[in-house]
Amino acid sequence: MLMLGIALLSGAFSVLVMLPAAQHLRSFQDGEQTSATLHTEGSCMIGQCKVEFRAGGRTVVADLPVGSGGGKSSVGARMTVRYHVNDPRVAVRDGDVGGGGAAVLAVISGGTAPLFLVMSVVAPVYALRQRRADPVAGVTSPESGPAGPANP
Repeated sequence: MLMLGIALLSGAFSVLVMLPAAQHLRSFQDGEQTSATLHTEGSCMIGQCKVEFRAGGRTVVADLPVGSGGGKSSVGARMTVRYHVNDPRVAVRDGDVGGGGAAVLAVISGGTAPLFLVMSVVAPVYALRQRRADPVAGVTSPESGPAGPANP
């Protein structure tokens, strides 16, 4: 039952979180390209990083969305980003425009879902076969007759 739950969670994570995140990153392919500085470091993969750049003559601090790379960079690191001209509050590292880590995680979590689904079927079948194959102490089959000192 646990493996079935893991399979469902893994599949849901892939379909409901990581695939949309990868598509969102790809939507910046036609975005405006500019140089930026890492403003706030954190776990960029879960959307905790911010970058600072100039857009439309003003300085903007924009979020890097879920699935972005660059988490090992320190504050002040220079990078190239893309942003939508009509909404510069979100930017994507140029290296993540193809889907970035979100696409990788979607494939990994999507691939583990069928594995755990198969295991959720195989494990109970294996356990049931083992239980039938193991004789229980003191119980005999009808063909062998009663157990005891006379019938070893």
